[in-house]
Amino acid sequence: MNALPTFTALGSGPTVLMLHGIGGGHLAFAPQVEALAGAGYRAIAWDMPGYGRSAPIEPYTFKGLAQCCVDLIDALQCDSVVLVGHSMGGMVAQEVIARRPDKVNRLVLSGTSPAFGKRTDGRSAEAWAQQFVAQRTAPLDAGKSMVDVAQVLVPQMAGPGALPEGLRLAEHCMGAVPAATYRRALDCLVTFDRQATLGDIRVPTLLIAGEFDRVASPSVMKRMAEAIPNARYAELKGIGHLTNLEAPEEFDDLLLGFLAEPAPAPANDLH
Repeated sequence: MNALPTFTALGSGPTVLMLHGIGGGHLAFAPQVEALAGAGYRAIAWDMPGYGRSAPIEPYTFKGLAQCCVDLIDALQCDSVVLVGHSMGGMVAQEVIARRPDKVNRLVLSGTSPAFGKRTDGRSAEAWAQQFVAQRTAPLDAGKSMVDVAQVLVPQMAGPGALPEGLRLAEHCMGAVPAATYRRALDCLVTFDRQATLGDIRVPTLLIAGEFDRVASPSVMKRMAEAIPNARYAELKGIGHLTNLEAPEEFDDLLLGFLAEPAPAPANDLH
C-alpha cells in the first residue's frame, strides 16, 4: 500500500477534497480552503504523490493516483466527499469516480478534459501529445529550473482578467514542484482517456472553464458537460487556465452556490 499523501485541512462539516494540477500543490487551493472552511465545510487540499511532502508512487499512473486519493478519503473517515479537481487533478477526479463512484457525492471539474492523448473522434493525437511533453520539458533539458519554467508558463496560461496575486501564488506553487515529478506527471498526463465513462457519472457535477483557457478550452468543457447526465457548465470571463487562482472570488461563488443546492432525490434504477 502506498504511503498516505500529505494534505492541508481547515474547518469542519461536509468534506471537500481538492486535487491540484500538474504545476500545483496544496497551496494552489489556498483561497478555496479558507472560503470553504468559513462556509461550514471541512476543506482538504492534498499534495499529489511526488508533490510537497507526499511520497512519489511507482509506477506513476492515473490508476495509482486514484488509489492514493481513495486511500486518503478512507483515512479522512467520511463515507464520501465533494471532489474538486483542477487540470490534471480533474483527470484524477474522473479516474476516482470511474473506479469508486461510492466515494464521491458531488464533482467539480475545472480547466480539465476527458482525454489528453486522443481526439474526441477517438483518433490518436500521440504526435501532438509528444510535442506537448517536449515543449514543457525543453527548458529543463536546457538546464533551467522549475522556477524559470513557472515564470514563463504561468503568464502564458493566464487570461487578461487574472488577479496578479493569484498568478504570483501559481508561480510559487509551480516553482516548488520537483523537476523529476513534473516530468513523470507529464508522461502520465498524455495517457489519460475517460471519454467513454463520462455518461456513467451520476452525481451532481459542475464544470468551470476559463474563457481564455488554451489548455482545456471552453468548447471541450462544454462537450464534457453535455456528456455527463447531471452536469452544468459555467465560464469565467477574462480568465485563462488557472481559474481558481485567477478569479478566486468568482470561482468560490460558483463552488459555494453549487454546494449549497439541495441534493437531488435518488433516481429509481429501472433495470
